[in-house]
Amino acid sequence: MDLKEINDIGQEMVECLKLETSPVAVKLVPKGEEIPEGIKKADEAMRHCQFMDRVRRSGEELYALGEDQMCKGGAGVMGLGALPPKVASGEFYYKGLKQFRTQEAAKLTIDMVPTLAPDTTEAVLYSPLEKTTFMPDVVVVICNPKQIMLLTQAYMYKTGGRLEVSFAGKQSLCSDGVVQAKQGEIGVTVGCSGSRAYTEISDEEMTMGIPIGLLPDLAAGLREICPN
Repeated sequence: MDLKEINDIGQEMVECLKLETSPVAVKLVPKGEEIPEGIKKADEAMRHCQFMDRVRRSGEELYALGEDQMCKGGAGVMGLGALPPKVASGEFYYKGLKQFRTQEAAKLTIDMVPTLAPDTTEAVLYSPLEKTTFMPDVVVVICNPKQIMLLTQAYMYKTGGRLEVSFAGKQSLCSDGVVQAKQGEIGVTVGCSGSRAYTEISDEEMTMGIPIGLLPDLAAGLREICPN
């Protein structure tokens, strides 16, 4: 695929699924590699989920460094530094958010979160898929359950089978949506406390992260099943 094909698929997804916002192209730039010219740096610090929500609505293309990521848990799973100790130990979710009965239960959940090695990512690039100027690693679609259904059916069109997904309501747009998809598996996720609290993602929306290598077959399936 070249960029024009990527852009065309982005536009097709918007039109076929009747998306109200754009699919988001995401690239994790490996540590030490240069950021492509012409992409602007984020003008303020935000959480990764906020950057995603901003870009899908505004149509901007931008990049963020670790210093621009306010949620260090999200930054850590994407390889922009390491997970903060209180997140890695489960203490934050146990004592801070009180979302687990024990700290051990919290730590077990965090230990199972898809995570990149610390300090392996230089920056995160974000763009609407239909006009991205870079080749993404992952496409993230934030939409309603019916649209997730159609994306799932489109993915299954060629080979059949079932889509197996894994989520825990923790680190959803960073780990489930981006890291899991970068590692080659479609990620479907229902959101997390942060992405529900700090963005305009509605209660009726969920997320799918699609590895770029799976996008052509998914797009071909979507063309076949797309509702009139």
